[in-house]
Amino acid sequence: MRKQALTAWLFLVGAILLEVTATLSMKAALEVPALYALVAVGYLGSFACLTMVLRAGMALGVAYGIWGAAGVALTALLSTLLFSEPLTALMGVGIVLVIGGVLCVELGTHVKHENKAVA
Repeated sequence: MRKQALTAWLFLVGAILLEVTATLSMKAALEVPALYALVAVGYLGSFACLTMVLRAGMALGVAYGIWGAAGVALTALLSTLLFSEPLTALMGVGIVLVIGGVLCVELGTHVKHENKAVA
């Protein structure tokens, strides 16, 4: 089971990085249209990796929540560095809240599994 869990997490990291790459490439493709190919490959690869995460046994709500929250946070941070887009304090609070919400979902999943084991 441990190897399967590690595999799921590795695929999840891949899905996140591919999605963020695709999203950032979409912005860059406005100036360099050839980057739309990277957008397509990135999103297709991201969904393929996300499928592998689910096949490895990670719960959908957890996988999607982490994928989405990490994607939002990384895209916001990297767009600041790459495209000089603003990152305000309020945006930072929003990112923290999104990550906190995902942590609550993840922790809630573990509590439910522990309750089933006790009963």
